[in-house]
Amino acid sequence: MSDAAWPRKVAVVGAGTMGAGIAQVFAAHGVPTVVVDASPELSEEARARAVELLARLEAAGSVESGATATAKRHLSAAATIAAAVGDADLVVEAVFERPDVKTAAYEEIEAAATPDTVIATNTSSIPIAELALALRRPGRFLGVHWFVPPLLVPCVEVIPTASTEPGVVEKVLGALTALGKTAVAVGDGPGFVANRIQFAMFREAARIVEDGVATPEQVDEIVRSSFGFRLPFFGPFTIADMAGLDVYADIFDTLERGLGEGFAAPAVLRDHVARGEYGVKAGRGFLELSQDEARELVDRRDRAYVALARLRAEGES
Repeated sequence: MSDAAWPRKVAVVGAGTMGAGIAQVFAAHGVPTVVVDASPELSEEARARAVELLARLEAAGSVESGATATAKRHLSAAATIAAAVGDADLVVEAVFERPDVKTAAYEEIEAAATPDTVIATNTSSIPIAELALALRRPGRFLGVHWFVPPLLVPCVEVIPTASTEPGVVEKVLGALTALGKTAVAVGDGPGFVANRIQFAMFREAARIVEDGVATPEQVDEIVRSSFGFRLPFFGPFTIADMAGLDVYADIFDTLERGLGEGFAAPAVLRDHVARGEYGVKAGRGFLELSQDEARELVDRRDRAYVALARLRAEGES
């Protein structure tokens, strides 16, 4: 069978919230998938829970009609790791976020998997290179960081190490894209991209509460109704380019004066400003945009914000 049909079978080791959710995605797309947990009973409970949740989502119109029936046909539970991974093309490890627990799982997986089986970890913060040290064949190992709930959140961070074979990365990116996911290959490091940014934001939000500037409720309302309102459509670099990088540099100066050197403007921002690359208004910033592209971006932004405002109003009525 060609790589276009890869993976022909997926095994998910660790069937908690994330593991069961990841298995649910593959099975709902017709990929034979098996879940395995610490006991046969827990494995079966996870399988049943995944199908039940999918049925509720389908009844609410949140997933395509027929997804539950497809998942039910393609999702099974295994009694042991060896039984689950023996003929799997792809094994996704989703056990507890502890290196020792993951290392023990890799030992069992490698003992039973075929030499060509790709092994992926769903860790959300542990550097992949650190975990790869526990594998006998690290060339087939990489990270795949899904987000809660796996079925509904588009992004999956794919994190290879220096040892990961390029063909492994290509296979995994292709498989995730076929599932309708936004699969993005990023560099290795603590927290990768999403959690490094997310936890930096939470750290500052907590400090604002500690300083008595706002309550948790006020912070939540401000975030979701201001820059959070933009994030479904644009990332931080696009937002900065639209606002003006010179404006950002001035704001950083104010923050640094009041809050300390931790708020100093990043050097990469200063470099763009020094070259006169202020973003959309200059035709170049972090992104390279022609004036026509910039105008289209602003028009798209305005349409998106109006549509989101209506959607929020409907959800809150």
